[in-house]
Amino acid sequence: MNFGGMRPPKGDNDKFYNVLGVSKSAGPDEIKKAYRKAAIKNHPDKGGDEAKFKEVTAAYEVLSDPEKREIYDQYGEEGLKDGGGGGGGSPFDIFEAMFGGGGNPFGGGGRGGGRQRQRKGEDVVHALKVNLEDLYNGITKKLSLAKNVLCPKCDGKGSKSGASGHCGTCKGSGVRVVVRQIAPGMVQQMQTVCNECKGSGQVISEKDKCGQCRGAKVVQEKKVLEVHIEKGMVNNQKIVFQGEADEAPGTIPGDIVFVVQEKEHATFKRKGTDLFLEKTLSLVEALCGFSMTVTHLDKRELVIATNEGDVVKPNSFKAVFDEGMPMHGRPFQKGKLFVHFTVKFPEPGDLGDDEMKTLEKILPKRINPPVMVTDAHEECTMHDVDMESEMRRNKQQQRDATMDDDDEDPSGQRVQCAQQ
Repeated sequence: MNFGGMRPPKGDNDKFYNVLGVSKSAGPDEIKKAYRKAAIKNHPDKGGDEAKFKEVTAAYEVLSDPEKREIYDQYGEEGLKDGGGGGGGSPFDIFEAMFGGGGNPFGGGGRGGGRQRQRKGEDVVHALKVNLEDLYNGITKKLSLAKNVLCPKCDGKGSKSGASGHCGTCKGSGVRVVVRQIAPGMVQQMQTVCNECKGSGQVISEKDKCGQCRGAKVVQEKKVLEVHIEKGMVNNQKIVFQGEADEAPGTIPGDIVFVVQEKEHATFKRKGTDLFLEKTLSLVEALCGFSMTVTHLDKRELVIATNEGDVVKPNSFKAVFDEGMPMHGRPFQKGKLFVHFTVKFPEPGDLGDDEMKTLEKILPKRINPPVMVTDAHEECTMHDVDMESEMRRNKQQQRDATMDDDDEDPSGQRVQCAQQ
């Protein structure tokens, strides 16, 4: 290393650590893990920032090399410029080497000069049940999950030497053909995953297996994710953690996806950004006015009352503006709180003759005045009915009548069996 007889001045040696989000005391495994996460997040073929991706890779290239890291820690980036071992490789090559090679992991191989596309692992989907209070106020939930990661001891190779041989059972294909006889002279061919190599096409000798993963190439670790439930999120909305699913050699990790599942609420029902509340009033409250207290989803006590002179009609709605759900992305804008009213009328016998006469004096005049019954009239009596039962009875009568019509011939005579 030649600095022309002069030692370069001490420069900024914090940048690369900050880019990867690690401390200066971070070990190789921690640096590698931080790079994996940042590279997947910022890869341009997955919608990330290409400039940020290159910056992350440059930081990893230096900090993962002990000699380059020592120079960087003493002199910063200036020390790497003149023969100090600055990065010169393609950031995409470094990324692909980290995940087992195989070309562009997300797209059609345009960057890799025709190299094959690397397979992306499966996404892991979890249902996340959330109550209405959390969707109104927003909350952060910490969830602990178990996931597979590339074995840090063998770097996902499964062996101490890093070598592996082709599986003799499947000839390296990872699958084997099974022939089964299903009938005399008829056979069926099926492809199945090779049991010997578990579909990898490679085998590792027992003596050469990694002491930590025992040849599995991955180990399990616990991962705590902070899931942010934002104000106004809706049922079935997805929260995606890119590249946080299981790792596997030669595979880009899939995503962990949380699907919001809104729990039913005891007081409110939600429709979009609006909330609905059921309220039963007595006849006196419907006619003379009422007030009530409602505990909202953020624990505020709302006093809701009718305006002076208001009459609440049965099955009517009234709205309180700006007391519905917050709009997702615009939490200061809220929908309406609708109150659906049911009016409870007095039961038969609740009012005596004197009370009935008093009411008749107070209430507006009758629309239909009493009829004087004479011999020319036929008086009828009304009865309470269950309309659902009546509708079912009516449909059954119509079905019975149709069946009776089908049993008759065109001449009007019923069809009978001929006597032998």
